[in-house]
Amino acid sequence: MATVVLGDARIGFDDFGAGDPVLLLHGFPATRRLWSQVAPPLAEAGYRVIAPDLVGYGESEPAPGVGVGMVNQARWMLELLDRLGIQQAAVVAHDVGTAAAQLMLVRAPERIRALALMDGVYGREWGMEAVASIQSWEVAQAGRLAPVLERRLGKGMSEILSAYKGEEGGRRLIRAARDLDPRDTAGILGELKARRVPGMLLWGDRDPFFPVDKVAPLADLLGAELRIFAAGHFLPLEVPEPVSAALCAFLAKTVA
Repeated sequence: MATVVLGDARIGFDDFGAGDPVLLLHGFPATRRLWSQVAPPLAEAGYRVIAPDLVGYGESEPAPGVGVGMVNQARWMLELLDRLGIQQAAVVAHDVGTAAAQLMLVRAPERIRALALMDGVYGREWGMEAVASIQSWEVAQAGRLAPVLERRLGKGMSEILSAYKGEEGGRRLIRAARDLDPRDTAGILGELKARRVPGMLLWGDRDPFFPVDKVAPLADLLGAELRIFAAGHFLPLEVPEPVSAALCAFLAKTVA
């Protein structure tokens, strides 16, 4: 893991491979480990893979008092690219990480070479009912949160949720949940439509948080190819091989 310190955040990230850069953004309640089975095939295919922990997640931390909502995440990810000397990257994002990716595209379209979104947000559709119980979780009981989430989300999340074990980890997860705000992307649909970049959507046909029948408007808005997988919400963990193959084929057509 490498680390960079920005003005109001410290970001931990993995950076490996060589070639055209691909930025991988996880969502909630994940960490960069979400990509552990997808990043290596991308690197082997000839891409430089940058997989950060979003700030306030995993091993990345904000300065005291700084919120970790997706507007700030988009800014930090662009600053990370600046620090790494990357002028343009393909962005692959999952869950609410797709909000940060969309905001990056709206804010700096010249920096985004291509965009792949997985099981993510659209306008005000953020699946907030799934995180409501975490937002209202008693901070005094924060140490109980990670085990509860592991039981709820499945054993495949154990390694990812390990970053949130204990009292401090639970408090960080509660803080991250409370900073999620669908208003961040509610007003950018017109701008997204105007920012035409090569796009692809990857979705699980059994996603309980973002049902696949709601994807078509986002695909139309972005002019993006839609790929459906026999899976739930966490595609990079559930079907890493077909997801990796789909990404590699997409990037081969869109990344110089």
